[in-house]
Amino acid sequence: MNTLIAPETVVNDKKAIYDPDDFELLDLSKIPEHVAIIMDGNRRWAKQRGLPAMMGHWRGAETLTKIVRAASEIGIKTLTVYAFSTENWSRCKEEIDAIMQVLKVYLAKERQPMVDEGVRLDAIGDLSKLPSFVLRELELSKSSTSHCNKIDLVLAINYGGRDDIRRAFLAMMEDCEKGKLSKDQITEMHISQYLDTAKWPDPELLIRTSGERRQSNFLLWQLCYSEFYHTDVFWPDFDEHDLLQAVREHQLRQRRLGS
Repeated sequence: MNTLIAPETVVNDKKAIYDPDDFELLDLSKIPEHVAIIMDGNRRWAKQRGLPAMMGHWRGAETLTKIVRAASEIGIKTLTVYAFSTENWSRCKEEIDAIMQVLKVYLAKERQPMVDEGVRLDAIGDLSKLPSFVLRELELSKSSTSHCNKIDLVLAINYGGRDDIRRAFLAMMEDCEKGKLSKDQITEMHISQYLDTAKWPDPELLIRTSGERRQSNFLLWQLCYSEFYHTDVFWPDFDEHDLLQAVREHQLRQRRLGS
């Protein structure tokens, strides 16, 4: 089925993640352009090992680094990951503080590697509620990687699908009041242009780890015609071969888009 030459075996002086044989079952001309991931199972991964939840989040961040490289290597152009939801603020303060610390360290540590590997960082969600030390690292990473064009990594932080739509409606109302938009102009396409994800196409594939089957208020508008792939693997154990399997299954499905 492989109709294209497999990616190079060396990427930026690093050994490639995949061997040529790994691509034999993929059609490299039909790689999904945009993949979304609900990175679930960090806490349960840690609990199984008698570790504090924080260790699961640290390991999850390490997994994200590997999966971004793997996604880029097979030709995925945008990877949107659910890093922190609007509902996650209900967790205990200790865990929230730990997650914010993980975000800060991840952004600082991965900034130069992202530049080296052509990863452009962006974020969606109500970022105004994030701690200043996270916002500072986020803005530095976005600025440093703005010229990169191999893959977009989009972090959904303090993100909720309903809140995304709510904020889009408020922005449309403001534009209507200013005379920039009339109600007759409001189509589904116009609504999409007011969502946080306006600059990217809707995801073709959603991956959720840890065995859960919920959408959990993630990209409610954008995932309406996406294919869903669920795996029992906890996010910290999700690897490049799991990603390959998800893309392979996506290619075996026929997307009808309502037709």
